[in-house]
Amino acid sequence: MIVATATLAVSCGADDGARITVGAGDSLESTVLAEIYANALARTGARTAVQRDLGERADYLAALDANRVQLVAEHTGALLSYFDADADADADAGNRTRKPKEVSDAVNGALPEGLVVSDPADGADLRARVLLTEEAATSADIHKVDDLAPQCATTAVGVLATTDSIAQPNTLARDSGCEFAATLEFPDWATLRKALLDGQIHAALLNAPTAEATTGLVVLPDDTYAIPAENVVALMRKGMLDATQSKKVNYVSGELTTDELTEMIRRVRDQHETPATVANAWLDDHAL
Repeated sequence: MIVATATLAVSCGADDGARITVGAGDSLESTVLAEIYANALARTGARTAVQRDLGERADYLAALDANRVQLVAEHTGALLSYFDADADADADAGNRTRKPKEVSDAVNGALPEGLVVSDPADGADLRARVLLTEEAATSADIHKVDDLAPQCATTAVGVLATTDSIAQPNTLARDSGCEFAATLEFPDWATLRKALLDGQIHAALLNAPTAEATTGLVVLPDDTYAIPAENVVALMRKGMLDATQSKKVNYVSGELTTDELTEMIRRVRDQHETPATVANAWLDDHAL
C-alpha cells in the first residue's frame, strides 16, 4: 500500500472557477471536517461540494489521486505512517518523530509530489487516549503513558472495532509506543469499559474525539508524546486553491480545537443534527 501511494500522480492546478469537492471517509469526524472545509471555502465565493462515504484512507486518497475530490481532512501522524512507515523506526529513543512540529515537518517531506497540506490545527490533536482503572494505575504506580511502557509486553489492550474518528482502530496499538501482548476489539464503549473494569483487559485505547464517560478510570497524560501527534490538517491537490482560499483553510486550522470537534461530532451522533448545520454554526461562532 505504501509503495503504491508513494507514486501518486497528481496534476497541479485547476481551471478558474472549478468546483472544489471535499471528500469524506466513513467516519463522523471526516464528514464534519469536510463540511467545515467546504463551507469555509464557499464563504470565499468558491463553488464547493462534499462527497461522503468514500471509505477508508486508501479509498479517499485514491479519490484525491483521481481528482474526483480535491481536498480531504486528515491527521498528521496518520499521514506520516501512511506515506513513510519507517519514519520512526530507526530513530533513537530520545529523538523520535512524535512532537507536533516534528511530525508536521516530516509529513511535508513525505507527501508525494502534487499533494500539499494546510497548516496543522495546533489545538486539535486527535491522539488516542490510554485509560486504566484507578486501582490498576495506583497499584502499578502508573501516572502517565511513559510509565506503562515497561509493562506493555504483558498488557492486553482493548480498542473499539468502529470509531467516530478518522484514525483506524487497528492502528492505535501500533502508534501508542507500546508492543502490547494482545489487542482486543470491542463493539462499543460500554462493553470495552466493562472488560477493563472486570480485568479482562489491562488498558484501553480510545480515539479522540470521544465524549465517553470515564468515571472510575484514569486517562493517562502524555506530555512527552509517547503517542505521536495527530493534528488535523487539510490534504489537498497542489495549486487547487487560490491565496484567499488557502488563507481560509489555514484560518480554520488556527481556530479548531479538540473539544469543539468532539462536541460537533457528539451533536451529529447523539442529537442527529446535520454535519452541515454544526459546521456552519462553528464557522459563524469563529467569524469564519
